[in-house]
Amino acid sequence: MDKQIIEHFIKNAIAEDLGDGDHTSLSTIPADALGRAKLIIKEDGILAGVALAEEIFNHIDPSLQMDIFLKDGAEVKYGDIAFTVKGNTHAILLAERLVLNCMQRMSGIATKTNRIVKVLEPYHTQVLDTRKTTPGLRYLEKLAVKIGGGVNHRIGLYDMILIKDNHVDYAGGIANAIKAANSYLKEKNKQLEIEIEVRNFEELEEALATGSVNRIMLDNFKPEALKKAIERIDGRYKTEASGGIVESEISEYAATGVDYISMGALTHSVKSLDMSLKAF
Repeated sequence: MDKQIIEHFIKNAIAEDLGDGDHTSLSTIPADALGRAKLIIKEDGILAGVALAEEIFNHIDPSLQMDIFLKDGAEVKYGDIAFTVKGNTHAILLAERLVLNCMQRMSGIATKTNRIVKVLEPYHTQVLDTRKTTPGLRYLEKLAVKIGGGVNHRIGLYDMILIKDNHVDYAGGIANAIKAANSYLKEKNKQLEIEIEVRNFEELEEALATGSVNRIMLDNFKPEALKKAIERIDGRYKTEASGGIVESEISEYAATGVDYISMGALTHSVKSLDMSLKAF
């Protein structure tokens, strides 16, 4: 984990929640009270966010002690105990909701990703996430994809050139956009991969004629058309299928021989995994 990103996230999240104090805890529990809590899994899935929980507890109160029984990436089932924590009760209660919010969402993402990864096992295709993430949570959501066995696409706008349909239209076509991107990289002395999105076979032919890219994204190509496009590309470039591909269609797309399938649904519409942090 990137400790700097995590530290910044935790500080902002606690400030959002705490305000001028946890008045419920302050009014009902002595400031020096000690307690214990356990993280109970209430739904089968893939666990994610344990390492983050450790960082949250440590940030709030370094004297809190965790006993970790299940690590990130573990297959969990209803009733499992992921970890226990003991120490100052106020600190545990302050951390509770932040830990649960993060772990439930991250575990939901890891669970969905892992389900897809298992379907893809007979193929060489890998599943990618996208930038369709929750603002402020992208790092954690993409970390959860990796924990689930998926592959991160670009992290943001800065670590890859991805020429999408709007860029192509504004640039005046596929060839113009690709040539401009390569000129930019040379001028700025940057080493970034270039991916070009194509919407039809005409744009694919223009991309192939222009060259100078690393990957071709075939957007909204149905499996039959996708297979023909991949045959036309013939291994010259890495290929990616995108465009509203759902879990039930994964095998059909993977069978075309495509290298990657990108799925915004890994992060933008995932169901959180049920769990709770309870005193004992």
